[in-house]
Amino acid sequence: GVGPGDRVVGYLPNIPEAVVALLATASIGAVWAACGQDYAAPAALDRLGRLEPKVLVTATGYAYAGTWHDRTNEMTWLRDRLPGLGLTVVVPSAPAREISPPTATSPSVLNWEEAALRQDATLDTVAVPFDHPLWVVFSSGTTGPPKGIVHGHGGVLLEHLKALSLHLDLGPHDRYFWYTSPSWMMWNFLVSGLLVGATIVCYDGAPSHPEIDRLWRTAADEHVTVLGTSPAYIAACAEAGVVPRVDHDLSALRAVGVTGSTLSASGSLWLSENVGSDVQVMSISGGTDVVSAFVGAAPTVPVWPGEISAPCLGVAVDAYDEHGRPVRGRVGELVVTAPMPSMPVRFWDDPDGSRYRESYFSVYPGVWRHGDWITVTDRGTFLMHGRSDSTLNRQGVRMGSADIYQVVESLPEVTESLVLGIEQPDGSYRMPLFVVLADGTELDDRVAERIRSAIRAQLSPRHVPDEIVAAPGVPHTRTGKKLEVPLKRILQGADPSTAVDRAAIDAPELIDWYHDQR
Repeated sequence: GVGPGDRVVGYLPNIPEAVVALLATASIGAVWAACGQDYAAPAALDRLGRLEPKVLVTATGYAYAGTWHDRTNEMTWLRDRLPGLGLTVVVPSAPAREISPPTATSPSVLNWEEAALRQDATLDTVAVPFDHPLWVVFSSGTTGPPKGIVHGHGGVLLEHLKALSLHLDLGPHDRYFWYTSPSWMMWNFLVSGLLVGATIVCYDGAPSHPEIDRLWRTAADEHVTVLGTSPAYIAACAEAGVVPRVDHDLSALRAVGVTGSTLSASGSLWLSENVGSDVQVMSISGGTDVVSAFVGAAPTVPVWPGEISAPCLGVAVDAYDEHGRPVRGRVGELVVTAPMPSMPVRFWDDPDGSRYRESYFSVYPGVWRHGDWITVTDRGTFLMHGRSDSTLNRQGVRMGSADIYQVVESLPEVTESLVLGIEQPDGSYRMPLFVVLADGTELDDRVAERIRSAIRAQLSPRHVPDEIVAAPGVPHTRTGKKLEVPLKRILQGADPSTAVDRAAIDAPELIDWYHDQR
């Protein structure tokens, strides 16, 4: 009974069945949405429940870092609370328990094999208009209800064919593996590798278990040609001293894609020296909003450590100052001055488009403002400086938080850091730096001065922090981005219960610790 415009949702790990369910949904004009099973059931309901889906596709559990996570109770709870749900399709995964039978008021349940192996089923695809909804992806939701971003069939098709075939140079002979989750737009970007005939690799598990070099071992075992990962994973490998080109047969690998945050110059050099000097480092930056990249790499342009090589084809990207004028060689707002194919068709539950316009077009009328600080260099490359709403502004001199992280996290004493620029009620400005220290390190005067000296010498004396605080950890969104803006608001006095959705972050227990730092 599912047809064009109906919603099918997944509460799934990154397994082949998730890909099959997306393709099946798209083939008949229905609308797909998903989130990974690391989301608690209420957080999944906040996203998927708004779509009032007809079908839920789910799994009984998943394994991560050697531990089995049974999600039977969560999937049952979610199933019974999705409004209008007619069917739940369950992918059984040992050693999960039996899912509880449906009640008189709950939807029916079907085993995956029963649903997928019907002998009388035929593949009859449905033609849809260019802008017909393909999927709904969700913003991080750390500062309020997550936006449901609706993308159309035609725009995504054009954008992903361009990005995968021309930027990543993928084709039928490639094996494409990006470490991701169905909660993140990079999962959609991974699945689209099928558009160009590439074989995609689905990996459900930790990137560093049982050893830190798990992704490199998987790339070697599966003869991966393009591997995608994050700066955090690159930094962890560098700190652990692994040398993938020696430890694994990476002869098939020709490119490593990196996104999620800014790849430092040292990370780029580490990849060249330890993975292969002939393996291209393809650093990209984009967003869930366009389910693609604004700036990235291409096989035909050089790689400069710490920089992103070029604007993506068909993307009119620029840097604007506060007056809406293009700037070069200094920090500006990342803007897009002409439409690109995969800009959202609309937001879910935004009938008049007001939330859409407010999100992107309220600062520069007619020009898309993405919310990132960026520098366009004289040679046309790009430097990313973090989110513009968390930018550090000392005495009128602006700097992105990513610049601070690149310096501080290159020190052996620091494993991760978080810097916040906090406007105080009296007009003053507080800039604390929180550091997660390496094992066996204490934040004594010597370590603190090393940090200050590095920032002073490599960045700016103006941006030396007012205080350095040893922290138990740094919370992130489920897609790995540091929780800068919500924590800034909490330290300004906001109620943590309204400033951040704890279900949308990886370490919610840390919120109370940061609240105590006010």
